[in-house]
Amino acid sequence: MFRFVVVMLVLTVGLAAQPFRPLFNGKDLTGWRMVGPGRFVVEDGMMKTEGGMGLLYYEKEKFGNATIRVVFKTASERANSGVFIRLPEPPPDPWYAVHNGYEVQIEAAGDDWHATGSIYSLSKVLARPQKPAGEWNTMDIVLDGLKTIVYLNGVKVNEFSPDSPVPPRKRWYEPARGPRPEYGYIGLQNHDARSIVYFREVSVKKH
Repeated sequence: MFRFVVVMLVLTVGLAAQPFRPLFNGKDLTGWRMVGPGRFVVEDGMMKTEGGMGLLYYEKEKFGNATIRVVFKTASERANSGVFIRLPEPPPDPWYAVHNGYEVQIEAAGDDWHATGSIYSLSKVLARPQKPAGEWNTMDIVLDGLKTIVYLNGVKVNEFSPDSPVPPRKRWYEPARGPRPEYGYIGLQNHDARSIVYFREVSVKKH
């Protein structure tokens, strides 16, 4: 019995200490695929958005029951981007991601339904701890079954599940309402030519 308890404690501590695995190698876009207009370029160990609206997605695997960590900074308060999660299939175009996944928004100047950490137009933020333009932010997106929890700079800013109430769809560009899968592809949005966002880390830790 004692040996069993020790083994379980070692396993528990080992899992808790499991490090994040980088999905971006800091050198090039190996493992990533671009769809739609614009592009991402790698400069000084960072991914930088150019033009858009496009989507860079990680094509090697789907993720669920994991924490996705994204470290980013914006060039201006209104710089627009997003982290897409729960895409059921490889996206053929950026709009597939909008209507079949969830977008965790990046934009400091949006209202609470469209601010950094919101589930775009579906779930508003609980707080707005984003740092000023030019400073690095850490966003942790926790995929817990079908629940999505978002932390920004250590502050919980969102918790969303399929049974959460959502407002009606008002604009053509807002996502279609409905369920998303437990496991899916993830991607980064390059929104438009005036929105410049840098990413120095995209990593994952499975639960």
